[in-house]
Amino acid sequence: AFCRQLKQRYNERTPLEINDEYDVQDLVHALLLLHFDDVRPEENSPSFAGSSSRQDFLLKKEKIVIEVKKTRRSLGANKIGEELLIDMARYRAHPDCETLVCFVYDPEGWVTNPKGVIDDLEGKDTEGKTRVVIAQF
Repeated sequence: AFCRQLKQRYNERTPLEINDEYDVQDLVHALLLLHFDDVRPEENSPSFAGSSSRQDFLLKKEKIVIEVKKTRRSLGANKIGEELLIDMARYRAHPDCETLVCFVYDPEGWVTNPKGVIDDLEGKDTEGKTRVVIAQF
């Protein structure tokens, strides 16, 4: 509903478009700042399998890492699942990550069985510290 509202603006104003993952990150960042005082974007993560990456957001006090993805033709359910499994393993090693929230924005419906993907990914976390949200609008 949030993203849909951005397209339905007052007095026929130009819609605010969400075109890529960076647009989704900007929106998530703005929403997080409404609720949390210390939102740290693009924090470095420990090396995993010979490579390191940057997590999208860290809520340090709450010990929550948030990873944001946006689907596209080349990043459907299988690829998203693979990337998030790697992220899950990587962030387990982060000293400030007690909970990982994976937010996937899928406006075109590339993930045909969101509940199955969520159950599979959250089921791989034997400690129950991962939450997956797939938003399809």
